Amino acid sequence: MLAVRAIGLRPALRASRPSAALFRTAKRQIKTETISQAEARLILDRQRLHRPSSPHFTIYEPQVTWLLSIAHRVTGSALSVGLYAFFLSYLAAPVVGIPLDSAHIVEFVHGLPEWMKYAGKTVIAAPFAFHSLNGVRHLVWDTTKLLNNNAVRTSGYAVLAGAIAGTAALVVM
Repeated sequence: MLAVRAIGLRPALRASRPSAALFRTAKRQIKTETISQAEARLILDRQRLHRPSSPHFTIYEPQVTWLLSIAHRVTGSALSVGLYAFFLSYLAAPVVGIPLDSAHIVEFVHGLPEWMKYAGKTVIAAPFAFHSLNGVRHLVWDTTKLLNNNAVRTSGYAVLAGAIAGTAALVVM
């Protein structure tokens, strides 16, 4: 900058600068109107109806990580609902007059055909084994271990294999 001052080119440089008029934008030709909060909310709700779900199944390729995440939530909810339903019915049975004590439950299960016993044990054991092992996987993640992409994917497949083995072990007990 000192060289420009020494030579005396500063007024010439100022004059050669493009004018601010070149950088001005044209006025918008769009007219807006003020709407009420209720109308704005209605417009937003209509727009939300057309948005895709996340993750958008038609765009993303299914990955073991988000499939196991969804399965973990579903199995946890199903196990919780089943457990609460059984305990509440166990508590309410004497009041209602339904025989739901341990002796009647054992007698009922003993009278079932073998295939139904194995099917029932599988229905209970599969979500229990999966949810337990996937919970351990999440606890390992809380220690900041196995958090790179390859380890997350590998541990997902290990949870699936362990859940299958665990389900088989629980069913044959």
